[in-house]
Amino acid sequence: MNDRHAQILDVVNEYKKVEVNRLAEMLDVSQVTIRKDLDILAERGLLDREHGYALCRKADDVNNKLAVRYESKMKIAVAAAEMVSDGETIMVESGSSCTLLAEQVAKTKKDITIITNSAFIASYIRDKGNVRIILLGGEYQRETQAMVGPLLKKFANEFFVDKLFIGTDGFIPKVGFTSGEMMRMEAVHNMAESARQVIILTDSSKFQKQGVVLQFRFSEVSKIVTDSGVSDEVKKLLEKNHIDVTVAY
Repeated sequence: MNDRHAQILDVVNEYKKVEVNRLAEMLDVSQVTIRKDLDILAERGLLDREHGYALCRKADDVNNKLAVRYESKMKIAVAAAEMVSDGETIMVESGSSCTLLAEQVAKTKKDITIITNSAFIASYIRDKGNVRIILLGGEYQRETQAMVGPLLKKFANEFFVDKLFIGTDGFIPKVGFTSGEMMRMEAVHNMAESARQVIILTDSSKFQKQGVVLQFRFSEVSKIVTDSGVSDEVKKLLEKNHIDVTVAY
């Protein structure tokens, strides 16, 4: 994945359907180059192809969420991967930034074990380096391709790790972090009981959004990894609440 690929994803996600020749003009490269780029991105499931066009995947598709703000999420994933040591076992929750973290850790670290509730992540990184994957059981949530429910709690309680990496859907300055869906929130809480640190990976746009369910209060979060779009006001608020903030550039 290179900078041009990230630019292509930004354009396709903005316009939903873009002609190949238009993409070539916008990025000042040949149509042959664009077609090769689109083949790579389509193979990774980040967009769809139609004769002469590149198309955004459906809004509720997990791959589409991965493609949105891809460049920022990749920078966040690279920064978060630096927190993981060779030989470590970590927990990773479902989510687009978490998927890229899992991929980055699998490719750059040695002797890593990833415990996850995400069937999507398990499939996405299955051939991305020498990594052991433990998939937690539970009720399969079709739209997110993640395991949730009471069985997940039972399986998660069998483990204990230093770090749990999660995503978030929103932020309330006076309260903490929020989720857009109850089952996901419960799954994350069940996993958090088995971890010493909760580390949130989120692009800065989430600080302007508000989910419908409280996910974690400030006191329950150890670290945040976000991009350079985070405001100084939000950064100071997080640090005031004893959360270590890493900004990925």
